[in-house]
Amino acid sequence: MKLKPEFKGYLYAIIALTAMANVYIFSKAALQEMNMNQFGLYWFSFALIWIVLFALYKKTFSEFKKLSKKTIAILLFLSSMEIVGTYFFYKAIQVIPNPSIVAFIGNLSPAFVILLSVLIFKERYNWMETMGMLLALVGAFIVSYRDSLDLSKMFIYGTQFVIISNLQGAINAIVIKHNIAKLNPIIITISRVTFLLIFYIILFDWQTESLSISNKGLINVMLGSFLGPFLAGVAGYMSYKYIKISRKAILDSFKGLLVLIGAFIYFGKLPAVNAIYGGLISIVGVLFIAYGKMKLSKKE
Repeated sequence: MKLKPEFKGYLYAIIALTAMANVYIFSKAALQEMNMNQFGLYWFSFALIWIVLFALYKKTFSEFKKLSKKTIAILLFLSSMEIVGTYFFYKAIQVIPNPSIVAFIGNLSPAFVILLSVLIFKERYNWMETMGMLLALVGAFIVSYRDSLDLSKMFIYGTQFVIISNLQGAINAIVIKHNIAKLNPIIITISRVTFLLIFYIILFDWQTESLSISNKGLINVMLGSFLGPFLAGVAGYMSYKYIKISRKAILDSFKGLLVLIGAFIYFGKLPAVNAIYGGLISIVGVLFIAYGKMKLSKKE
């Protein structure tokens, strides 16, 4: 049975959403067993193994010879940007007590996508998108607020890392969406993971840091690297081929709730009540943005 393109897009988006929600859990668990440099080295080594095996199965490597100079330049740009965004994402996971808080603050990402689209491509936006951006901002503020008027202590430590990561993700999402016809999702993932692995090889202090990690940490890294850099990466990029960013954003807005449930099951703890309320507000904000974008697309 041949699946309709839109259905395939939603299917890929759901797979990416579920896999990425689990990444928050497994990466947090892994980072409790090892330091950041050990984590990055093992995480992206396994991720490269998974994606290379998949690329061999799909016979993708022959497509590298066909890449134009422009496409190679785009890949280099995306992969370089990923080093920044991914490092700060996992840094946020490491320092923020509950991974669901990282996911809820991450709902700012669609707002960044809209702002950049307006600034770079002069795209229009309507009142629903404006309201959605405000709600996402208010929600992120409530989630990260630490009951202090002192600016240096106002927000949970690590909030800045999530914002940097989201901004980078928004830039890459726009670049990928406008060039997805030229880019094979598997090649994008190979490029991304390779750059990240090289980064952590350079970052790793081979003289003072140990390669020895616990069995529990190794299991979390193996599972998480399969779900995140490999499965969520490939499925997420594939979804851009078939559905609009706004439709994917509707599904992605519920990532925080999935992470919240997963964190409770795995770690047995919930974030503060204000963080949950803020997270729900940010979800409503993303839904406003997505529906506003869909409404605008219909008019066009």
